[in-house]
Amino acid sequence: CEMLREILPEAEAGKCCLTVESFSGLTADFAKRKQATAIVRGIRAISDYEYELRMALMNRRLEPEIETVFLMAAEEYSYVSSNLMKQVFTLGGRVEGLIPALVEAKMREKLKK
Repeated sequence: CEMLREILPEAEAGKCCLTVESFSGLTADFAKRKQATAIVRGIRAISDYEYELRMALMNRRLEPEIETVFLMAAEEYSYVSSNLMKQVFTLGGRVEGLIPALVEAKMREKLKK
């Protein structure tokens, strides 16, 4: 979340309509407080779907008026996760083309510290 907050202003300055907020508690409660009509979730593989479906069904039970929308990852990114990218990067592996250049630059900065 912290890295996203740092990167968003630099990424497509003026064109990005995203905000990043951290919260504790239930996602459905947070979405309701924000007057959201949908929760958008990304799915890479079947294992993601099983977990996300359970979460979506519980969120629907808690807040029936808030929909969950699933977006499928492109095939070439179906195995990419933040944990995997951090591990590969930290061990000196190449991550070009798998993460945005801005993210890679921030990771490089953190690694130097």
